[in-house]
Amino acid sequence: MKTKFWKYEGAGNDFVLLDGRGANFEPSEEFIRAICSRRTGVGADGAMVLADSDNYDFAMHYYNSDGPEATMCGNGGRCIAWFADLLGIGGDVKTFEAVDGLHTAEILSRNGATAQVRLQMIDVESVEVDADGDVLLNTGSPHLVRVVDDLDMDVVGVGACLRYGPKCAPTNGANINFVKVLGEGRLALRTYERGIEDETLACGTGATATAIAICHTLQPSVHHFDLAAQGGDLSVEFSTDGCGHYTDIYLTGPARLVFCGEY
Repeated sequence: MKTKFWKYEGAGNDFVLLDGRGANFEPSEEFIRAICSRRTGVGADGAMVLADSDNYDFAMHYYNSDGPEATMCGNGGRCIAWFADLLGIGGDVKTFEAVDGLHTAEILSRNGATAQVRLQMIDVESVEVDADGDVLLNTGSPHLVRVVDDLDMDVVGVGACLRYGPKCAPTNGANINFVKVLGEGRLALRTYERGIEDETLACGTGATATAIAICHTLQPSVHHFDLAAQGGDLSVEFSTDGCGHYTDIYLTGPARLVFCGEY
């Protein structure tokens, strides 16, 4: 059986997009692993199915490249909003439901295959700082944020140790973010992602978690951060009450259609 797909990327974080409207399409873990394989498939960090929603413009189902349906993906949320635009769904502002709740996405600009998309993320109700200074929080996916002096490091080795270590055990593992502070509101970031079990060129929920973590621990008066990921630039803005509650959280960055075909 042939399956039509679209390949998208957001700051180098890449995805296979599938149109599941009207089909009740639930891909198997084997199918996800096969289509995401970089050697024998399309190649991607993950896959998404755009499905019908009774109350909103669409529903987003996200799968990491290891197969199972996973937690929220911020770069994926921006890409699927741009994909919905290609399909003629919604206007400049789209609402969709994901595993972590309701999101809105605004198409800020269009330039051929590329768009700038502003995605509203879920509120963050608590931020935990442990004895080592590592910050743990959930921005739709669980994250650990560690400040480092040098990003020229073994992200995969150290990230895997932390992801499978006791700090992340309560959330069945977490994405691990290493951040270098470049200045006020300016950060550089590298991320190890669970479910992919490797470094990705960008992570949207990770960028969101990192910005909030730095506000919480080092720059409490800064509520807008520009982040340089390996694959491109992202920005995060939010409001906070100063007591560990963060609302009106928005992740902004590029989304690009790379190619489409049949698998």
